[in-house]
Amino acid sequence: MGLPTRTFGSTGFEITRVGLGAWAIGGGGWQGGWGPQDDEESIRAIHHAVARGVNWIDTAAAYGLGHAEVVVGRAVTRLPEADRPYVFTKCGLVWDEADTGVTNVLAPESIRRECDDSLRRLGVEAIDLYQMHWPTWDGTPIEDSWATMAELVDAGKVRAIGLSNFSVEELDACEAISHVDTLQPELNLVDRDTAADRISWASAHGTGVIVYSPMGSGLLTGRFSHERVESLPDDDWRRGHRNFQEPNLSRNLELVERLKPIADGAGCTLPELAVAWTLGWDAVSGAIVGARSPEQVDGWIGAAGVELDERDLDAIAAALEQTGAGSGPVRPGRAVARSAEAS
Repeated sequence: MGLPTRTFGSTGFEITRVGLGAWAIGGGGWQGGWGPQDDEESIRAIHHAVARGVNWIDTAAAYGLGHAEVVVGRAVTRLPEADRPYVFTKCGLVWDEADTGVTNVLAPESIRRECDDSLRRLGVEAIDLYQMHWPTWDGTPIEDSWATMAELVDAGKVRAIGLSNFSVEELDACEAISHVDTLQPELNLVDRDTAADRISWASAHGTGVIVYSPMGSGLLTGRFSHERVESLPDDDWRRGHRNFQEPNLSRNLELVERLKPIADGAGCTLPELAVAWTLGWDAVSGAIVGARSPEQVDGWIGAAGVELDERDLDAIAAALEQTGAGSGPVRPGRAVARSAEAS
């Protein structure tokens, strides 16, 4: 049996409820890196995810400063054409080849150049979903940037266009130019603020939603401790992130301990519980989940079929309120009955 799917907004794509995120596959050596990574192991992870039913990959030009797209391209082209997943990528973070940093640029000529570079690195004729990664710092009006994205659809270089990490006001400005096919916000049990406004906006506008970091960049897997945070490689971006620093780290680790019995009661693993909670929001079509090995894929792929009931969601909300971890709404707007009980 294949993985459950959901119609992805206005794109026409039927996507699996979980997709593979390729941020960490970009490796280390840049400001958003996850430390060293073996490319062949990354390719095995991609192939394993596809073999288990995942039908989309999300990456970005900035991940590894182009390297993640190269690895994704290698993995996809090694698959039979009928088995190839949708490939989603992003633009707007550009870099100087002599540097490890990125700058937010959404000037029309830069977007066009980035699109051509991504097509080359991925080895595809058209990008299934092209997303603006973050707001620009270069002063380009967002209307000009979004109009350029729409032109890429007309040119046949991309099939659908979306936004990631943009505000409701920016979403409104883009929607006035051309429909926002998709939205990619961060959402997990610690970072929940987008559920209060942007995800609701997407629901009202027929915009598909895929959320990133549903496991809190590994924090919600149950495999983190104070000691592990201290042992992260120097080029792992998480060392400097607020969720991995005090006082937030202790609150977040306490939350994880309170979630473990809830996962046991729901008959799933802790990573599956974390991902399934994000899928409980009505407007969310799918969750982007990272993996750098086949074993990591196996740790979360079952989330696609996990259905959390009212008791589970109440218990999770209580754990969030008791620990004070993170911010934002503590409960998806609608619960579903457990499939076992429904039958």
